[in-house]
Amino acid sequence: MQLVVGRIGRAHGIRGDVSVEVRTDEPELRLGPGAVLLTDPASAGPLTIESGRVHSGRLLLRFVGVKDRNAAEALRGTLLISEVDPEERPEDPEEYYDHQLIGLDVVLLDGTPVGELTEVVHLPYQDLLTVKKADGTEVLVPFVSQIVPTIDLENQRAVITPPAGLIDPEQAEVAGAAAEDPAEESTEASAAPGEVGGAGESGDSAKSGESA
Repeated sequence: MQLVVGRIGRAHGIRGDVSVEVRTDEPELRLGPGAVLLTDPASAGPLTIESGRVHSGRLLLRFVGVKDRNAAEALRGTLLISEVDPEERPEDPEEYYDHQLIGLDVVLLDGTPVGELTEVVHLPYQDLLTVKKADGTEVLVPFVSQIVPTIDLENQRAVITPPAGLIDPEQAEVAGAAAEDPAEESTEASAAPGEVGGAGESGDSAKSGESA
């Protein structure tokens, strides 16, 4: 299995160093000295990492045989690809490789089908799962435990508990309209003491759903 683990950016200095956009959660393993990487385009590689360091928050790598700025700049835009055993799992049990997630069936907690997980989008602040629904539309689901509580690789499915409106925007519109309905506000204001408890239970249920 081949995984893209980085993308070469601009040359740094005059000795062949390049900045690298990291695309792996395990840079120490995939982009460490001695690692041999395939490339896209293939004509640029394979490349063997000679050394690496972090400078101003960026990873800088030097490859064997790349000795000057011109040679480093010629690699700009090249994708770095690592060979990974398909059965290999990250050390953290809560992490997954992209290829393990892509293709999973996405369902709600009660088993209702939502769609197919087609892509993992890596952003600086969090990862998003692209889910293609049966009607062909796509939604982005934040990959956090509150919304994606279960990844079941054995049964090839991801269980999600999305907030109202994430999967079906109409649900959010209905919820918003209900909250703004003056008639409901009047009913709550005039509710008998026994009925106030009922409203409290509804609030607890919504909170429980958010933390599930």
